[in-house]
Amino acid sequence: MENTSGKQTNQQPGKQKIGEILVKSGLINKPQLEQVLKRQTQVGGHLGSILIEMGFITINDLIHCLSKKLGVPGVNLFDQDIKPELLNLLPVDKMKSMKILPIEVNNTKISLAMANPQDFMTVSEVEFVLGKKIYPMVAPSFMIDAALNCLPLKPGQKLKGEAISKTCKTETAKVKEVLDLEALLGKLMKYNPSDILLTPGAPPSIRIDNKLTRPALPSLSPVNCEMYAREIIPYTEWDEFLQKNEYDLAASFKNVGRFRVNIYRQRNSISIAMRPIREGIPSFEALNLPAWLKDFAFKPQGLILVSGPAGHGKTTTLNALIDVINRNQQRNIISLEDPIEVMHNHKKSNINQREVRTDTKSFASGLRTVFRQSPDVIVVGEMRDKETFEIGLQAADTGHLVMSSVHASSSTSIFDRVINMFEPHMQPLIRTKLADCLQLVLSQRLIPLKKGEGRILALEKLINSYRVKKFIKDSTTNRIRSQMQAGTEEFESIDVAIAKLYQRSLITFNDGLTYVEDKQYYRELTGVEK
Repeated sequence: MENTSGKQTNQQPGKQKIGEILVKSGLINKPQLEQVLKRQTQVGGHLGSILIEMGFITINDLIHCLSKKLGVPGVNLFDQDIKPELLNLLPVDKMKSMKILPIEVNNTKISLAMANPQDFMTVSEVEFVLGKKIYPMVAPSFMIDAALNCLPLKPGQKLKGEAISKTCKTETAKVKEVLDLEALLGKLMKYNPSDILLTPGAPPSIRIDNKLTRPALPSLSPVNCEMYAREIIPYTEWDEFLQKNEYDLAASFKNVGRFRVNIYRQRNSISIAMRPIREGIPSFEALNLPAWLKDFAFKPQGLILVSGPAGHGKTTTLNALIDVINRNQQRNIISLEDPIEVMHNHKKSNINQREVRTDTKSFASGLRTVFRQSPDVIVVGEMRDKETFEIGLQAADTGHLVMSSVHASSSTSIFDRVINMFEPHMQPLIRTKLADCLQLVLSQRLIPLKKGEGRILALEKLINSYRVKKFIKDSTTNRIRSQMQAGTEEFESIDVAIAKLYQRSLITFNDGLTYVEDKQYYRELTGVEK
């Protein structure tokens, strides 16, 4: 019997696990065995059938190793045609419960294919019922299951090995159809989504141009979602997920692509959010990023922050800035990402991409050691906490260019959010550091195009001028918004940027209205009174 439980029998031949025997015999190596064990935790089933399904061994290899493991002859049921009189020796239900199948008989003994030939109680019971000596032979569990699923047959009909093989393949195909995550992702990626959402009790959902839709696919069960999660999360990290109830990582699928993945628990089940990572880095022009932004990427030091809602391209903008530095300057770039979404190649610069949890414990812990790595440019995927901001400000103040994203509704709201993270006695110092180090704050929105598919970038800019420095130091950052609306070279509000897109007939008025800060001001800018 294929020992999938990990338990050992008392008999000497059965002490070694089948996987160990296969490795020792040279039929598979340890990495292949690890792959198979991981697959087994994902989908269940028998180790032997998974080994064959993945192409690591043949059916005869498996039978030979089972025979060696258990110390009895093996039998390939795919090569057997079992006579009708043998199939009538025992009730079908009885054979299914015992996982046995008579394959040969003579006057004194019966050859019995068994999933577990060391089940001596079953052997004794069959001997008592049939009145003949039982000669046990081992056959893989999945093979016996397939044979018994062919029963009962019509009176006088043989059980052919060809039929057993066909049944086995059909059942494997059904499992694959239900559980193959890669095939599901392949179907969903044909819609070119920005996000893929897998939730129990609903069909897979996709987000296109920030609108949620559901392709015509069956609803997912909690079991489906858990198995998809097991396929994505490294099996060595599964316990960590169970403890924390959420897990972030990047995952690649050979025939589909690379994804940023968040796996989390909800209502005692598992849901999965996946964001496709596109190949290549779009140009400034393709992203609708202004040419003047390159000047800030070439600054020798200071702080650049990119804000905006989730899913509105903050990470893409940061990667475009990294790429323009990489193509034009000789600098040592250290990035801290959770997870790594875009793989950069070394061009003129050195690119060192560190992934949270894989290469460093957290953003803060990565930043604490970054000064020993001789960086010129430090990129932090997201500044989330007080310690990260404090070290980031220190880096920007000591001759490094620091770039990061922040979750904030506007460029001006960032200041109070950052400063309020700190204790009151520290806030004056943080205000001063922020005012002195800051180079630029961007706030961005992706708005559906008026014609055709896709979205276009609207960009709010806030350049740290003398006036902005004074506002930050004097705790009067609320005045910056009114200055933005007045319209100067150093400021351009998101309302003005969106109004310009509407005036160029790139977006509809209503789509623009959804993303502006001041709806009345937007109406005045566009001349549309609705």
